[in-house]
Amino acid sequence: MRITETAVPGVHTVIPDRIRDRRGDFYEAMRAGEFEKALGHPFVPRQINYSVSRRNTLRGIHGVTVPPGQAKYVTCVRGALRDVAVDLRVGSPTFGQHVVNELDADSGRAVYVPEGVGHGFLALTDDTCICYVLSSEHVPGTQVDIDPLDPELAIPWGFTERPLMSDKDARAPTLAEAMAAGLLATWRESAHARRLAPAR
Repeated sequence: MRITETAVPGVHTVIPDRIRDRRGDFYEAMRAGEFEKALGHPFVPRQINYSVSRRNTLRGIHGVTVPPGQAKYVTCVRGALRDVAVDLRVGSPTFGQHVVNELDADSGRAVYVPEGVGHGFLALTDDTCICYVLSSEHVPGTQVDIDPLDPELAIPWGFTERPLMSDKDARAPTLAEAMAAGLLATWRESAHARRLAPAR
């Protein structure tokens, strides 16, 4: 598999090596040793979620406060989606910037989203199913939501009609409002920043 860090520090794409024959195909979605070597720290799954969406459904931008923090390993197991990770870590060199990846069931491409980075996606087909492997269990009251249509973020979602969104996402604060309210983690608090910090 090919594991590549993106322009947002700590966000990685994973492209599996597929073995195909007349029966179909096979690939490894993740191998812990190889994956953790690329990350530089362990990733231990604590919860696995799935969501199924109609075409043109927009979910996100979602994150979790630090603590407890939550990293995500995201794959599309049916259909196709436009995946977006947004750096919400105050003080990060790429704060407010995003990376966009197309995920679909055929390619097996995955995205790793570290603690402090927000995540969202646009479903490109009906019955799109996304899988989240999470580093922490859900803790009520810790979710951070950011307006996915915030002009300051300028995310290129690519929809041609108003997307289907939850009321919660439609009412979510902008990035500036969330920062002013103290909802966002700092670069220093993030797991990636701790990995990069010099030893004491």
